[in-house]
Amino acid sequence: MSDPTLDPAVPPRLQDDKMLPGIGYALLIAGPPSGGLTCVIAVILAYISRKDAPEWLASHYEFQIRTFWLGLLFAVVSGLLTVIGVGVVLMVAVGLWIIVRGIIGLSNLFKNQPYPTPKSWML
Repeated sequence: MSDPTLDPAVPPRLQDDKMLPGIGYALLIAGPPSGGLTCVIAVILAYISRKDAPEWLASHYEFQIRTFWLGLLFAVVSGLLTVIGVGVVLMVAVGLWIIVRGIIGLSNLFKNQPYPTPKSWML
């Protein structure tokens, strides 16, 4: 017998659908080599998807959003510091930081765990 509280016209919440956050992480990881365009797509997906996501997936979307904005801030600062030469090294460090955050987030996602500290700027 089916559950009478479920409305067949309304799709159920996707409690375990890890596809969109996984795509977001893949886009973040591909971002630095592509010049950042895929990071923009990742943050748009995260903003659209986080409102309907269960709490554990919402932490991943929040982490992706913070990674994008902090990465953009660090990239702008690095761009300004290219005048004195250190900005190029910092730009490489920012790219690696984004890639590592994406890999760690993807690891937590595959373990079915919420991201433990989505508001942190560290790893």
